Amino acid sequence: MKKCGLLFASFFLIVVLFPLANPLAAPYYEGKRITIVVGSEPGGGYDRMARLLARHLPKYIPGRPTIIVENMPGAGSMIVANHLYNIAKPDGLTIGSYIAGLIFAQLLKAEGVKFDVTKYSWIGSAAAEATVLCIRSDLPYKTFEDLRKAKETFALGCSGVSTIDYQFPILLKEYVGLDFKMVIYPSGTASTLAVERKEVDGRASFYNSLKPYIERGLLRPLIRARVSQPTIQSLPVDEDLTTDKMGRTIMAMRSAGDLVARPYVAPPGTPAEIMNILRDAFAKVGQDQELKEESKKLLIAVEYLPTEECLKVLHNIFNQPDEVIKEFGKYIKF
Repeated sequence: MKKCGLLFASFFLIVVLFPLANPLAAPYYEGKRITIVVGSEPGGGYDRMARLLARHLPKYIPGRPTIIVENMPGAGSMIVANHLYNIAKPDGLTIGSYIAGLIFAQLLKAEGVKFDVTKYSWIGSAAAEATVLCIRSDLPYKTFEDLRKAKETFALGCSGVSTIDYQFPILLKEYVGLDFKMVIYPSGTASTLAVERKEVDGRASFYNSLKPYIERGLLRPLIRARVSQPTIQSLPVDEDLTTDKMGRTIMAMRSAGDLVARPYVAPPGTPAEIMNILRDAFAKVGQDQELKEESKKLLIAVEYLPTEECLKVLHNIFNQPDEVIKEFGKYIKF
């Protein structure tokens, strides 16, 4: 009897000091719903990327949560950025994506910025993107040299001064001497429709966003930024088209944003264990065969850039000398 008592006491101490993990504990995300808030209109590249990820990410998140996409456009994605930073709960149930150029709003201390992009709980970037300038294929300009020699002013559609479809051409206008007139539309989709209607002569954007229109012959890419893809490697790079040292620096800064072109973040303070789940899922989903097949049809590339690489890009931009940032602010507006 005494022996049994000693055994019981020993077992009790082991359980108290070294509690057993509950093998039946439900995963954190089981029965839950994740909302991806996107800072742009439905139908654009950011929206299509989010909806593609929403269909395939649950397979790589323990508990297989439901994922929905909510569009929160406005102020060049500033509304969604402020929402994620100040309003959304840091519980891993709300994540979001804003346009890549928004990092420059913070750099230039634009009005309305109530966030610090370096302090979000970063998941990473779902892809790097190549920025291209395209002209309507029915126009008689087949190369950059043709464009440079043209005597007419080219009207380019864009969706606001805070977007790459405005920023990329405006730097070409200033430092390469191309004669562009920017026409602002409510969204990227609307500016592409303006190209279809021949209201404008072309537009700039991420290559993957414009690829459907390039492949069916509506648009012809003539210039690209630093980030490239196999089908556009031979295009001239904006930085190489100017001899202005400051111009090259500013173009390189703008191109750095293309490396974090599809940012995905959670509110600051989201617990590390939850962030690890999300990062792991994003890292794996890009290798999913079903996603790859669907992404080919949608002409979307998923190539995960991890948190550390994203933050390295951001810190490099924010650590530029004051005189460079001042000059940069003359052309990049919000």
